[in-house]
Amino acid sequence: MIDTKPGRDVLRRFESNPLVTLENVPFRCADIWNAAVTVFQESYLMLITIEELEGTYRVYRADSIDGTEFKFSNVSPVFSECDSRLDSAYETGGVRDPRISNIDGCYYISYVAESQHGHRVGLVSTRDFIDYEFFPYASQVDVKSGPLLPNRINGSYCLFKRPHPGHSLWISFSKDLSFWGGDRCVMTPRGGYWDASRIGPAGQPVATDEGWLLIYYGVKSTSGGPLVRLGAAILDRSEPWRVIGRSNIPILSPREPYERFGDVPNVVFSCGSITQDDLIHVYYGASDSCICRASAPVSEIVDLCLNGGDERF
Repeated sequence: MIDTKPGRDVLRRFESNPLVTLENVPFRCADIWNAAVTVFQESYLMLITIEELEGTYRVYRADSIDGTEFKFSNVSPVFSECDSRLDSAYETGGVRDPRISNIDGCYYISYVAESQHGHRVGLVSTRDFIDYEFFPYASQVDVKSGPLLPNRINGSYCLFKRPHPGHSLWISFSKDLSFWGGDRCVMTPRGGYWDASRIGPAGQPVATDEGWLLIYYGVKSTSGGPLVRLGAAILDRSEPWRVIGRSNIPILSPREPYERFGDVPNVVFSCGSITQDDLIHVYYGASDSCICRASAPVSEIVDLCLNGGDERF
């Protein structure tokens, strides 16, 4: 069933947003950032970035039967900075913004590792969300984002990312999840549009008949500060670095008070979604202060990308 709260966006908000707030966290913390989500053992599993009181970021697990009411599994992080890894010096500021991709029954979790040296994309895998295998970092310094395409292309894993400080969305490839290369620029910001300043990938792409549906975030600088919104693009199924359609308008914009006011105001930022039949449920962080959900038919978003979404464009 689609979320039906009236609004002006393509994605319709869940009527009882936000889903997760500080009041739902069973321990003291500073704030809630973003979350990845997947279906695991017939229930919904969410990996949430929590900012600890001292300012470090860690990832915690919450579960739900219906995809709207989430409860934290325990008060220990799923994995945290310096967690039995060789290069723990690159995670002294914490780990955050996980993305989950299911490839051949294995769950690959990418995340942003933060330290005084900058940002890197970390990567772990799991089959049970209990035991985790850590891989070498999947990027050089000053790279963010990092969802994996949920399918190999010519035998290679595909990683979407945003170099930082940078403004465009890139893709890189690996045969073994240890060595990455062949970088290609996929999309750039567009002057005069809603995503004029910088863009980056949200969660894992979704397979459709027309191509890979990629939800992405776009930033436009304004006199009042950055405005972060969500858009969509269709990528070629066999050549995912090739864009065949892109939304000229955002599919979700900060409008509600919980999206306009928070630690970082005017932000809707997604790290994951779940598809059910023709519906896509996009889970997003609002103003770096809570987790929410909004939904729409996949076919509607695909049509938006291929046909512009507005006759004025």
